[in-house]
Amino acid sequence: MTTAQQALTSGPPSASAAEPGPPRSLFRDQAFRRLFTAAGVSKLGSSVGHLAIPLVAVSALDASPAQVGLLATFSTLAFLVIGLPAGAWVDRMRKRRVMIAADLIRAAALTSVPIAWGLGVLTVDQLYAVVLLGGMATVFFDVASQSHLPDLVGRDRLSEANAHLVMADALTLVGGRSAGGFLLSVVTAPVAVAVDAVSYLWSAACLRGVRRTEPVPKRRADANLVREIRAGLGFVFADPVLRPIAIAGACTNLAIQLCQTMLPVLVTRQLGLPDWVLGLFFAVGGVGIFLGSLSARRLAGRFGAGRVLWMMGLGVSPFGIPVALIDRGPALWLAAGAWLVAMFKVGVDNVLKVSFRQSVTPDAMLGRMNATMRFVLTGALCIGSALAGLLGQAVSVRAALWVGAVGLATVWVPIFFSPLRTAHALPK
Repeated sequence: MTTAQQALTSGPPSASAAEPGPPRSLFRDQAFRRLFTAAGVSKLGSSVGHLAIPLVAVSALDASPAQVGLLATFSTLAFLVIGLPAGAWVDRMRKRRVMIAADLIRAAALTSVPIAWGLGVLTVDQLYAVVLLGGMATVFFDVASQSHLPDLVGRDRLSEANAHLVMADALTLVGGRSAGGFLLSVVTAPVAVAVDAVSYLWSAACLRGVRRTEPVPKRRADANLVREIRAGLGFVFADPVLRPIAIAGACTNLAIQLCQTMLPVLVTRQLGLPDWVLGLFFAVGGVGIFLGSLSARRLAGRFGAGRVLWMMGLGVSPFGIPVALIDRGPALWLAAGAWLVAMFKVGVDNVLKVSFRQSVTPDAMLGRMNATMRFVLTGALCIGSALAGLLGQAVSVRAALWVGAVGLATVWVPIFFSPLRTAHALPK
C-alpha cells in the first residue's frame, strides 16, 4: 500500500490512543506565531500591490490590455522558468534563510517603482522586470514556506496550521484589497507599491526572530539536479492523490486568472468605475476565501474531505457567468456575490489540498513536491494571464471573462475521477 493510499484509508485514532485534553494552541508556539505574522504582513502588502501594479500600468503608463496581460504573465513566469530546480535547491538549504532572502529581494525590487516614478523615468519595461524578479523570489519563498511547515508544527497538526494560514491569507486579502482601493483613491498607484515593499521587510524581520533551530538538510555526494527534478515530477504525477490535485488546481487557477487579469481593465477603463470599487470587489473574494478556510475542516469532517473537493467544484460551476456579465448597477453586485462563492471554494481547496499534499509526501521530497505543484499551479496562472491579454487584445475583454467562466465549470472533474472522490480522512 502506497503512502497516499494509507492517507486515504486510515481512520481516526482510537480513543485509547488519543491524548487526554485539548491540544495546545499553535499560537502559543513562538515559531509558528512568527511565521503566521510574517505570512500575514507580507500578504497584506501583496494584496495592495496586486491592485497597485496593474493600475500603475493602466493609469500612470496608459498600458494596453495586451501589456496588462503580459505584466501579469511576467509575475508568474518565474515559476515556469526556475520552479522545478528551485525545489531541488530548497531541499538542500535551510528554509528560513531562503524565505528571508526572498523577502529582501522583493522589497528592493518594489522600492524601485516609486523611486523611478518620482524621477519621471518609470516605464512598462521596468514594471516587467520588477514583477519578474519579484516572481523569482516568490518561487523560493513559497516552496521553502510550505516545505518548512511540517518541520515547524509537526505532521499531526498540518491541517490546523494550514487552516490558520489560509484564514490569514483571506483576512489580509480582504483588508489589503479594501485598504488598497482606499489608498489608491488617496495617493497614486506608484506610492501604494511602497506599502508592499515595507510589508516584505516586516516579514523578513519576523522570520529573523524565530528562535527555533532548523535542522541542517542532509547533503548527498551523488546529488544531481536533473535527476532530483525528474524524481519530483515522477513522484507527483505517479501519485494517485497528488496527480488529480495538481490537475484540478491548474484548471482552477487558469479560470480565475483569466478573470482577474482583465477585471482591472474592464472595471476601471471600460465601465469607468473608481479604483475603490475594484478593491472592494476583490475584497469580497477575500471574504469568500476566509469563510471557505474557516469551514473546510468542518465540511470535511461531515461529508469527507475528498467528497467536499469535487462537490464544491460542481456547486460553483455556474458562478462564473455573473462575473462575465459584470456591469454597472445590479449586475455589479451579482458578479461580486458570484465571485464570493467561487472564492469560498478556493478557501476550502487551499486547506484540504495542501494538507493532503504535505501528509503523503516524505520529508526528503517536500521541496521538490511543492516546487512541482507550484510549477503546475502557477504555470496555469501564467498561461491564464497570457491568454487573457491575447483574448482581450484580439477579441474583447469580456471574451476572456467568458473563457474563464467556462473553465470554472470544469474544475471538479479531475477530483471526481480519482481515489479522492470518496476519501473521508483529512490529515490532522
